[in-house]
Amino acid sequence: MSDLDEIRRKRMAELQAQQAAMQNQQAQQQQLAQMQQQEAQRQQFEAQKKQILGQIMTPEARTRLGNLKLTKPELVEQIELQLIQSAQAGSLRGKVTDEQLKVLLRQISGQKRDIKITRK
Repeated sequence: MSDLDEIRRKRMAELQAQQAAMQNQQAQQQQLAQMQQQEAQRQQFEAQKKQILGQIMTPEARTRLGNLKLTKPELVEQIELQLIQSAQAGSLRGKVTDEQLKVLLRQISGQKRDIKITRK
């Protein structure tokens, strides 16, 4: 009787391990699907943003913004969102030119603190 109980316990442990492995695999699949969905949403948002910026900016301004994105992506993200919000609010007249973008960049850069280090 004790051998039979031992075999049953081993078999039960095997079944529980298999079930846990299956649940773990399902959880991983769900996480992967969720990540793929988020990536698809992010790509869709980026495509919409690119389309809107193409409509409200001149090619020169877009080029400048693209070059700046290589060095200061956070600043460019902020400017892009600000331009899109302005366009949606209807406060933009015509396309944003390179000169207007330069002015906007100077305004935003001027808002940041200047950190000066002096050595004694």
